[in-house]
Amino acid sequence: MADMEVVDRVKSWLSWSWTWYLWALWLFLVVLLIYLLRTPLRVYENMNIVAMFLNTLTPKFYVALTGTSSLISGLILIFEWWYFRKYGTSFIEQVSLNHLGPWLGGVENNNNGNNNTNNSQNNNQQSVPECKVWRNPLNLLRGAEYNRYTWVTGKEPLTYYDMNLSAQDHQTFFTCDTDHSRPSDELASVPSAVMQRAWRERNPQARIKAAHEALEKDSECATAYILLAEEEATTILETERLFKQALKVGEANYKKSQSTQHLGAHYEAIHRRDTNVCVYVRRRLAMCARKLGRVKEAVKMMRDLMKEFPMMSVLNIHENLIEALLELQAYADVQAVLAKYDDISLPKSATICYTAALLKARAVADKSFPFASCRFSPEIASKRGLSTAEMNAVEAIHRAVEFNPHVPKYLLETKSLILPPEHLLKRGDSEAIAYAFFHLPHWKRVDGALNLLHCTWEGTFRMIPYPLEKGHLFYPYPSCTESADRELLPAFHEVSVYPKKELPFFILFTAGLCSVTALLALLTHQFPEPMGLVAKTFLNTITSPFNFLVEKLEGVLPSNLWHQLTRL
Repeated sequence: MADMEVVDRVKSWLSWSWTWYLWALWLFLVVLLIYLLRTPLRVYENMNIVAMFLNTLTPKFYVALTGTSSLISGLILIFEWWYFRKYGTSFIEQVSLNHLGPWLGGVENNNNGNNNTNNSQNNNQQSVPECKVWRNPLNLLRGAEYNRYTWVTGKEPLTYYDMNLSAQDHQTFFTCDTDHSRPSDELASVPSAVMQRAWRERNPQARIKAAHEALEKDSECATAYILLAEEEATTILETERLFKQALKVGEANYKKSQSTQHLGAHYEAIHRRDTNVCVYVRRRLAMCARKLGRVKEAVKMMRDLMKEFPMMSVLNIHENLIEALLELQAYADVQAVLAKYDDISLPKSATICYTAALLKARAVADKSFPFASCRFSPEIASKRGLSTAEMNAVEAIHRAVEFNPHVPKYLLETKSLILPPEHLLKRGDSEAIAYAFFHLPHWKRVDGALNLLHCTWEGTFRMIPYPLEKGHLFYPYPSCTESADRELLPAFHEVSVYPKKELPFFILFTAGLCSVTALLALLTHQFPEPMGLVAKTFLNTITSPFNFLVEKLEGVLPSNLWHQLTRL
């Protein structure tokens, strides 16, 4: 493997040197051709005409020239800045890479380098697909919570992209292939077909109307109760009542389909849908109990659900359980759940990482700071050294911050929270909002935990290697989180971006060019004669190496070389 890397490096170096050798040879031939054709092209006469023209220019011309250059570069700067803020890249740099790069032969080398980098990363770290959007396990209720926020503030907390993903999830959970296979004349009278149309509706009122229509056709349509509980109910109590009705119907359908699921694919699809309905409703009822203060009842419901349906781990019900156990301050039970789900083979989440850090921080607060007045101090810790508990807590915080660096700002309340979206992007700002929205009270309840986080979280970035394509404890940080979070989060929220994108070279270049030309225009307008002298001196300095080279060439090459070549 090492021999292959050496061979690839030698090949890349040879291709690079050969490319620049050809460019240098081409430039030399062009200069030589211009020198040989200086008499037919009347190079000297043209240069003298240019020199005379420059000598006759007035300072007003230089003022107009520098002012126009400053204006044009300023317009380019404004466009580049707008393009960078919207798309995260430089327009000039993008055009250069896409159109000029293939001409210069840089694409192949970049691809080779990227392939080598990707191969080394795949060998060392787990390959994980970027920017997969997950269902938020703690998502709020639209009617009782999201709509209330809209009524009070007049702002929409959910984006169309987020609601569209929820519509797709509902169609996947609550419909099956048998709903499509019915004759067209029967579809209008079948409640499942009506609900299938309801999940596709964009207008909330149309969805609610379709749910009532389905209940008129069949009073035992569980999915209609689910939709009304999610979107029409305006209080948690009303939502819980509708979910209980849905559960009563859903469990009856589940038991009925469970006995017939082995008769064929048709019955198996129906049983799968009924299972999804039961799991979804029971989970929502547990969340309603948690919101209404019946936390122990919610914990029991979640444990029973996880025990009865262990294959439904994709719904991340354990994250609901962790949050409820933290509310009960049952930290030993939380540690037991973490021991089961904080496994290297399972996908991580901010809830898993930051809850582990919270428990380690609690151990520090309990052992090292028994009094409320004592706090973790970096100065004191640097003098006496970190204890084992403090070292474990700091490492856990660094691990959590590396997984999602957006969370600490929300936990430390240096950035304002908004309502969490219905979907989230792991390691993104949307996941940070969803975690901090529910877990900030648990961090405040553990004395000294936020202080420890405040003192140590920024040290994580000194441990992450540069460039950021290389991870430390986790796979490399995705590069597309910003665009995905902007689709999930409302427009009035300022999306947190990590890593902070450096300003492209062309923005800095145009900013410097605009500033320098504006300064030259001002100086030329105020001091025309000295600036004219400076301009002439500058031009003479630039042309002096060229004149020196021409004199040397004239001393080496015969003056009648062109005439001799024309005779051949």
